Order: sequence, then C-alpha cells, then structure tokens
Amino acid sequence: MEICPICEKGKLKPVKEKHVLFGVDLGTYPGEKCSECGELFTDSKYVEKIEKIAKEKGIWGIGQKTKISKSGNSLAVRIPKKLAEYLKLKEGKEAYIHPQDRKLIIELE
Repeated sequence: MEICPICEKGKLKPVKEKHVLFGVDLGTYPGEKCSECGELFTDSKYVEKIEKIAKEKGIWGIGQKTKISKSGNSLAVRIPKKLAEYLKLKEGKEAYIHPQDRKLIIELE
C-alpha cells in the first residue's frame, strides 16, 4: 500500500466511491482513499467520465463566485445566469432564505 501524498501519514486503500456534485449523483467509481485524511484519488479516465456526466446533467460549471451588493437598506446576492437557468428561476419567484452552519440556504418553492 502506498502512503498518502497529501497527509503523508495514511495508507491508500482501494475503494468504490459515490461521486456527487451539487447534490446530483454522478455514479460510483473505483479509486484509492487515504485511511488518515480521507483524500480520494480517482483515475483520470473516471474523472473524464464524471465530468462528461456532470456536463450532460447541466451542472458542470454552475458553481461560481458572486458579489453581494446593496439594494436600499438590504443586501442583494446576484444569481449567475447559468445557475438561474438550471434552477428555472424567474423574477418574482418566491424562495425561503435562512442560515445553516455559516451557509446561506435558499429554498425554492
């Protein structure tokens, strides 16, 4: 067994790992996982397959940085076009917004 190149403490063990991006299941693939830090190493042929599936499902590249701006006495978050299209958001659509573990959660109705 190889030593983990990230933490240099754990050993890499063969695993089959489920890959999920933005809550979308992209399949289960073989790889090696560190017994200490949990880092997962996946062969490039599987990474290409995962990327292809993510693109087919329309989620590749929808995670982006955005700026918080001021709107009257409130703050506003701009939702990038690609993400809005994926979520089928339209102006005037209602959403429930709340904090959770230092994250801002927006639930669509």
